Formats: sequence, C-alpha cells, structure tokens
Amino acid sequence: MSEQPAQVLVVEDEAAIADTVLYALRSEGHAAEHCALGRLALERVRAGGIDVVVLDVGLPDLGGFEVCRQLRTFSQVPVIFLTARNDEFDRVLGLELGADDYVGKPFSPRELVARVRARLRRPAQALPAEAGWVLQGAFAIDREGRRVRYREALLDLTRYEYALLAALLQRPGAILSRAQLMERGWDHASDSADRTVDTHVKTLRAKLRAAGAEDDPIRTHRGVGYALDV
Repeated sequence: MSEQPAQVLVVEDEAAIADTVLYALRSEGHAAEHCALGRLALERVRAGGIDVVVLDVGLPDLGGFEVCRQLRTFSQVPVIFLTARNDEFDRVLGLELGADDYVGKPFSPRELVARVRARLRRPAQALPAEAGWVLQGAFAIDREGRRVRYREALLDLTRYEYALLAALLQRPGAILSRAQLMERGWDHASDSADRTVDTHVKTLRAKLRAAGAEDDPIRTHRGVGYALDV
C-alpha cells in the first residue's frame, strides 16, 4: 500500500502567492489545500487531518500571530510562517507563539517545500502533560476535563458519546460487551441496552470520520461487543 501524501494547509490571502506555494507542494507529492482567512484556517485544523500549516502573517481577518496563538490552544500541528514581515522581532514573536519555522518573502518555493519536508520528518509534539492530556495512539484524552481529541481535532461529544469512547480508551483493543459499556457510561441500565449503545456508536463513528478517520477505529465483534484501535 502506498504511503498517504502529507496534507498541507496554506493560509494566504494573496492568490498569486498561494498558487505558487500550492503548485510547489503538489509537485513534490504533497496534498495541499488553501484558505485565505484565519478563521477558516482554525476551523479546518479543528476538523483534523492537517499535517503542516503554512501561515501568512498579514491576513485580512485574524492576523497570523493571532491564528497561531489560538491554534496552539488545541493543536500541536507544525506551523511555518510565510511573511514579508521578516525582522528579528517578528521572527522571535512568531516562534514564542508556537511556530516551528519562519520563511520571509520573497522566498524560494523549493526552500519552502524543503522546510515542510523537514517538519514532516520530525516526530509530532505531544500535547503538554500539564494540560492533563494522555496520548493513546491517534487519540488524546483529558479525563478530568471530559475531552477527547482524534488526530489533534477536538471531538464535539455528547455526555454518552464521551463515556462510551472513554470506556473503550481504558482498554484499547479489548472487546467490551454492550452491557459493560452501559455499566461504565450510563447512570441506569436500560432494557434496550443493545440499541442504545449501537446508536451512540453510530454517531461516534460519524464524528470520527469528520475528524479524519479513514479506517473505522471502532471494531464491531458481532454477538460480543466493541473494541477500539488506537
């Protein structure tokens, strides 16, 4: 099976520059997509599946520095600033906000692609331990805050979807029966336990797909229960 191309998000409001960067990235085999607004960039990263962000500082809505600051509250995806503001103060500020690299305009597309490639070779940064997150494969869970991320995208879970996923994350790979899942996640047992659990598994799978899951990480074991691949 061929390796999946890296997904690079180019956040740039000047169409000519964006087209140049997109062409250079795609010519090197990367999958690249574009948005011109910081707000849209934050929404796209939240949706999951982005491996590197190439981020302009001078965006028409949110400035690139503000986009980076907000992005670092929920994701550790590598960020490379691409900007005409190339003085030392701006470079230092960008790096202090959590950027990984800084490329000044005018720039060499080949150099930019090389820097993207260098970032992809480095292991992804773990979410900070003090934030309460525990990494488990593609998942990260904050049990105190009752939050789960998948591929760095924060999942918008209902109470019972969270309880179901948290129970499966306690024992990755282990098969849990519907009754066991009910015991761990529901206040009261239900006469329709099978249907209740199956319904929540269905909605949970939809949210994982929306967050970038290509293969369903929740495995059905017919007549037995469910297991989670991390």
